[in-house]
Amino acid sequence: MTIKPLADRVVIKMVETEEKTKSGIILTGSAKEKPEIAEVVAVGPGGVVEGKEVQMYVKVGDRVLINQYAGNEVKLDGETYTILRQDGILAIVE
Repeated sequence: MTIKPLADRVVIKMVETEEKTKSGIILTGSAKEKPEIAEVVAVGPGGVVEGKEVQMYVKVGDRVLINQYAGNEVKLDGETYTILRQDGILAIVE
C-alpha cells in the first residue's frame, strides 16, 4: 500500500537519531528527543490551496528539517510516517 498526498502535503519518514552524544554519553529512550531530520517519501502536486497557488519545492528523496511537533503521524504496513503541509518544512538539508 502507498500513500499519495493531496495538494501541498508531504509524506516524510523520520531519520533515526544517534544513540550517543558527541561526547560519547549513551542516551536512554526517554532522554532522546524527537528527531527533526526526515526523508521525503511522497509529495503532493501543489496547485491552488486556500485560494493561493502553491509550488512544491521538495521532492522525493530530499532530507528536510522540520519543526519538532509538525504534522500527523500515521502507521502503514508497520512503518511510521508523518504527513504535513509543505510550509511545516523549515529547510532542505544538503
